Amino acid sequence: MSKQAASTSHQTLKEIVWGLALALALALVTWALFASVKYQWRWEALWDYRELILKGWLMTVLISLGALVLSITLGLGLMMGQRSPWIPVRLLCRGYVEIVRGTPLLVQLLIGYYIIANALHINQAVLVGIILLASFEGAYLSEIFRGALESIGASQIEAARAVGFDRAQMYRYVIFPQALRRALPGTAGQMGALIKDSSLLSVISIQELTQAVKMTNSQAYVALEGFVPLALLYLALTLPLSWWARRLETRFKFET
Repeated sequence: MSKQAASTSHQTLKEIVWGLALALALALVTWALFASVKYQWRWEALWDYRELILKGWLMTVLISLGALVLSITLGLGLMMGQRSPWIPVRLLCRGYVEIVRGTPLLVQLLIGYYIIANALHINQAVLVGIILLASFEGAYLSEIFRGALESIGASQIEAARAVGFDRAQMYRYVIFPQALRRALPGTAGQMGALIKDSSLLSVISIQELTQAVKMTNSQAYVALEGFVPLALLYLALTLPLSWWARRLETRFKFET
């Protein structure tokens, strides 16, 4: 084994040990906090409603996947629109981004579902929810993509032209690979925010995870028990996404 490989292995082992120690400490603190609360926990009451919670979680997964794909597509479109040579297109895309980022998602959901979707006679709440959630997150992603693209220095473009690259080759081999690396952290964070923001879709009658937990608490006559699995089930979605994003960052990392 080479010295570099041994050093990497040693560093990985140290990270695992420290991670386990911190996880144990967090578990002890959590247990102490729960034990200090003068509340009669009734965990068994949740078991009868496990299917309701699971269906809500699967609905959240479905909505999140649909909104993820749509928001990335919309974000790329808005980013290119803001760089368009046509002034009306630039103004339209910039205005959309500013309006969406400047207003709460809750307000957009209420207006989008009860006014816009109703006027267009769209009665499928899940479809409307996916579109509205993607529309909100896409505005933020467009700024992440735009910032990553515009961070590429002019010297990189000049170097690409010097070796004979045309415009398409310049974007494919020089600009986009570097912009992708720089956009990954922000994009991963926004994807996690999208999954958590899906909890607001309960206001438009979508029975996703948060709404399912609220119904469970109400039907089982408990107050707090449902929110613990709620947090764990959201972590089951966001933690793998964060891990995957870090793996991609490591894979595409380059020396500066």
